[in-house]
Amino acid sequence: MAVVALLTRCSCVLSAFFAILAAQAQTMNPGDYMKREHSLMKPYTGTGSMSIPLWDFGGSTMVTDKYVRLTPDHQSRRGALWNQVPCFVRDWEMHIHFKVHGIGSSLFGDGFAVWYVKDRMQHGPVFGNKDNFVGLGIFFDTYSNHNGPHNHQHPYVSAMVNNGSLSYDHDIDGTHTQLAGCHAQFRNKDYDTHAAIRYMSSQQRLTVMVDVDDKNEWKECFDVTGIRLPQGYYFGASAATGDLADNHDIISMKMYELDTPKQDDLPNWKEPGADFFAPPRDHLDDPRGAFKNISLSGWKMAAIIFCGLLGVVVCIVVGVVVFQKRQERNMKRFY
Repeated sequence: MAVVALLTRCSCVLSAFFAILAAQAQTMNPGDYMKREHSLMKPYTGTGSMSIPLWDFGGSTMVTDKYVRLTPDHQSRRGALWNQVPCFVRDWEMHIHFKVHGIGSSLFGDGFAVWYVKDRMQHGPVFGNKDNFVGLGIFFDTYSNHNGPHNHQHPYVSAMVNNGSLSYDHDIDGTHTQLAGCHAQFRNKDYDTHAAIRYMSSQQRLTVMVDVDDKNEWKECFDVTGIRLPQGYYFGASAATGDLADNHDIISMKMYELDTPKQDDLPNWKEPGADFFAPPRDHLDDPRGAFKNISLSGWKMAAIIFCGLLGVVVCIVVGVVVFQKRQERNMKRFY
């Protein structure tokens, strides 16, 4: 009887054990695995001036043993990091571990972007990448231009899908071409900051999430549908500084293929597209005019002050002369 009871208990324990394994197997999604050919992680074997396997970098980008710095905290810098392998995964998720920081407390910029685009290593004015790009751009904008009625808090995370016909307008923070966006306070944090970009071709769905509150959990930034992205594009990241500056560091980029039901009848879109854009707004001329981007050096400022004082002195002298002439005329009337 004791043997029978022992066998019964063992069978119950084994049944419970296999039930737990079955439940875990249903929630683990074994198909969600990292694609190393599209991922960047430490250690970077290209420390210093050497190359990084499967990745290219250019501009002001500097590779260290702890991070890849796209731009230093200096003015007028551009840097970029690009994957060499085109992506043919239909449903994917990219996790970005990043850090944006600098000495500026009230003025800083401009931000960085994560890309899934047709053309790689194309330097330009849109956070270090070319304008009129073809594909998807996720922008982490740290400087607000405050132009027009749709002002929002910064830093600001937004998305743009482009077939090459649209131009990103920095003066209005790209709001006339954005899909959606959210405020995310990710700058100058003493803890890790992360973002996740998920695209599901089977649902034409784009979701962006952030983890910037030191809670080790994802918070949805936005979720939009009607997004069409072709296969065979490249992942990358770029950053830029102008009159304002920041350090823009990429610590890792991990790309996962999602375990979704396979559908053989899904089309491979020929060009990017989106069914919805945020309501547009008009461009307003900056009241500062052409001087908004001019930084005056010391001698220029001294020259302006000198000219101003000289003008005041001239006006005073002319006023005194005119006053004396009138006094002389008045005196002559009495003789």
